[in-house]
Amino acid sequence: MTRFDEIAEKLAQVKERIAVSAAHSGRQATDITLVVVTKTFPISDIEILKELGVSDFGENRDSDGAEKAAAIDARWHFQGQIQSNKIRSICTWSHVVHSLDEARHFTMMEKSALHPLQIFLQVSLDGAKNRGGADSEKLYQLAGLVQASPVHQLKGLMAVAPLTGSAADSFSRLADIHRDFIAEFKDAPSLSAGMSGDYEEAIIHGATHVRIGSSILGSR
Repeated sequence: MTRFDEIAEKLAQVKERIAVSAAHSGRQATDITLVVVTKTFPISDIEILKELGVSDFGENRDSDGAEKAAAIDARWHFQGQIQSNKIRSICTWSHVVHSLDEARHFTMMEKSALHPLQIFLQVSLDGAKNRGGADSEKLYQLAGLVQASPVHQLKGLMAVAPLTGSAADSFSRLADIHRDFIAEFKDAPSLSAGMSGDYEEAIIHGATHVRIGSSILGSR
């Protein structure tokens, strides 16, 4: 089997599972944005994915994202933890940022961004500081700050399921947080949640964006 055939088969399987999960939540597959996470994989794989119709790609590291975005014209998503010294670069190549959790970082983005950004605010579901995410009090303050921007768009919330406990419980809690959030921020209804191991559960609980790597591209 060629690499093209391998990726095509796995992509089709993931799209089918997305469609089934979307149906369980009363939605269509087209309501879900698939972001293919390409970290550690070569540009040749991204070229295959583009040929297969994928338009959204995600990277966790600024250096990798900058290199790949320079080579491949697509919608690029940054989803790693934000470091102050990387913000200027991140703002040059990414179109969507999934992991904003500090006001000072947004202030730096406003000064550095060369084009409008769509921004998800990362919510902490377990309080683990090494995994990023804002608590509920800081979340609303940060949302107000981003929403007030005349340039950048507050897109919604993002979360990563805790390493312990069930994904269903975590995403159920996230769904409650999301419901309360969009009651106040109606123009930011998106929810970025779910990776290769739990994206079906995330979709059932309202995810609009899923970030999937290994289920499509294989083990790193």
